[in-house]
Amino acid sequence: MCGRYSMIATKEQIQSQLPFVEDVSVSLHESYNIAPTQSALVVTNEQPFGLQYLKWGLIPSWSNDGKNQGKLINARAEGIFTKPSFRVPIRQKRCLVLADSFYEWRRSGTRKLPYRIRPKDGSLLIMGGIWEEWKSYGVTKLSFSIITTTPNAEMANLHNRAPVVFTDALECQLWLDNNSLEDINSLLQPVKNDFFDIYRVSEMVNSVHNNSPHLHEEVPEELDLFSEIG
Repeated sequence: MCGRYSMIATKEQIQSQLPFVEDVSVSLHESYNIAPTQSALVVTNEQPFGLQYLKWGLIPSWSNDGKNQGKLINARAEGIFTKPSFRVPIRQKRCLVLADSFYEWRRSGTRKLPYRIRPKDGSLLIMGGIWEEWKSYGVTKLSFSIITTTPNAEMANLHNRAPVVFTDALECQLWLDNNSLEDINSLLQPVKNDFFDIYRVSEMVNSVHNNSPHLHEEVPEELDLFSEIG
C-alpha cells in the first residue's frame, strides 16, 4: 500500500527525468505529507506534455455522488484489468504520479512507526497510476489512484505491497502511450532490488496536519527493530 508520500522537486528535475514534459508552467507546491483526497502532481496520457494537479483517491465515472472519501487511493496490479473501478482507466486513462519519496509504517505494540522510502540515487520517484473523470450537472472532478504490486527485496522487510515505479523515460512513455494490454501489463512489475533507501522518520508524519521539512529528517532506530531495515 502507498498511503502517504511527499513531493519536493524543481521543474528542472522533472524535465531531466521526463524530457517529453515540455510545459512546466503549473506552479509547484512542495508537500512533505501528501494525504488521500488532497491534490497532487501527475502527468496524464491525455496531456503527456504538461503537469496537472488531480485529487488523490479515484472517483469512478459511474459514482452516484462523486465523493472522494480516499477509499480508492491504491489499485492492486493483480486484477486491475477486471475490477469495475479500474478496468476502464487502466485501458484508457493512465498517468504518472510524481513524488520524491513515500512513507510506510510498521507496528510496534500500539505505535505505528513511519519510514521514508526514496530512490537511492536521489532521483524522483515516478509511480504508475490511473486517473478518472467524473461529471455531473456541469461539475467535473479529476482523480487518480497509485498502482501497487509486490515489493522488491528491501521493501519486503517492511511491507507486502509497494508502488509500481518506472525508472527511465522510456518506461514512462510506454505507460502513457496507447499500447496493448500485454505491453501495459508487462510494466506492472516490482522495481529492481537495491533501488530504495529506507530510514525511520518522526511519528509527526502520522498526522496529516504536519507538513514541514522535519518530516524528512532521519530519527534513531529503536532496539527492537528487525535488522534488515536500514
